[in-house]
Amino acid sequence: MSPPTTKFISATPASTRRWFSSCKVFAALFIVVFTSTLPAQAQQAGKIARIAYLDPGNASSSAGLVDAFRQELSKLGWSEGKNITIEYRFLEQNLERARESVADLLHLKVDLIVVAGTAPTAAAKRATDTVPIVMANVGDPVGAGLVASLARPGGNVTGLSNLSPDLNTKRLEILKDVVPKLAQVGLLTLPGANIAADLQLKQLRAAAPALKIKLEEIETQADTKSLANAFQIAKQKHVRAILTTASPRFTAARKQIVELAGKSALPAIYFQREFVNDGGLMSYGVDYEDMFRGAAVYVDKILKGAKPADLPVEQPKKFEFIVNLKAAKQIGLTIPPNVLVRADRVIR
Repeated sequence: MSPPTTKFISATPASTRRWFSSCKVFAALFIVVFTSTLPAQAQQAGKIARIAYLDPGNASSSAGLVDAFRQELSKLGWSEGKNITIEYRFLEQNLERARESVADLLHLKVDLIVVAGTAPTAAAKRATDTVPIVMANVGDPVGAGLVASLARPGGNVTGLSNLSPDLNTKRLEILKDVVPKLAQVGLLTLPGANIAADLQLKQLRAAAPALKIKLEEIETQADTKSLANAFQIAKQKHVRAILTTASPRFTAARKQIVELAGKSALPAIYFQREFVNDGGLMSYGVDYEDMFRGAAVYVDKILKGAKPADLPVEQPKKFEFIVNLKAAKQIGLTIPPNVLVRADRVIR
């Protein structure tokens, strides 16, 4: 007798077929969600994005800000030489080179331009209305005509505002609190006023009378000879404190400014903590490194498909007030206790 034949049924029950079908749907959804979180280049067959970085200062004075920008890009998955390249241009405080530098960068067909400062951003905006532009730190982008509004930029420019016109007024108020019976302040300004400088001066000229302070505006080229001359003029005019407008040119010359203020025994307040790190008396302003990290976030969003017109301009989240008691002692100044308690950091 032949052995019994075993029959194998190849047909899959309907319930099982439905289960496998559901698994395929979930798998497809997972792939879509996962790939959408990857940098845009992973979706474009290995394309490397080319970013332009335009800075009005020099590589040395801007090194900390550049590092903050690059580190944040790295955290977001962007690596130089792998999925992005960055074309760096430093104007060395010569803003007249901005137009030429922007033209050079556009010739390289960059995908996006990151710009520090109002004047270079304006130069980039005049040169292109299609390539996205990310402002790393602009004082008043609406007043400068760079965006339609903070909430709805409207064009190809977005990024971060450092509120520099308003913060200059705050610095003047701090000087008034620190220097007894302060009535005269020397304000270092730069020649060839641009949009950013005009906005700062307008704000300061309006604020000074309300604080019963007379501003002595002293123009300087921010080089060794003219800075020394500016402090000599300040002495002749009998000013009792020093303030500068916020500018990368002053940042680049900060060591000499701090040294001259110390030798002249003039209390001074600055717009960046780097001045205090180099021995200056006080600084009040935004955390610039935090702003440049924020610029990297904008770059990430735009490279992944967001439009600048739809990304609101961000205002500063962090402000720093730093006091250097060593510098105060050297010029014979006592910082009032009610000022010290407001400081975020005190150097003793």
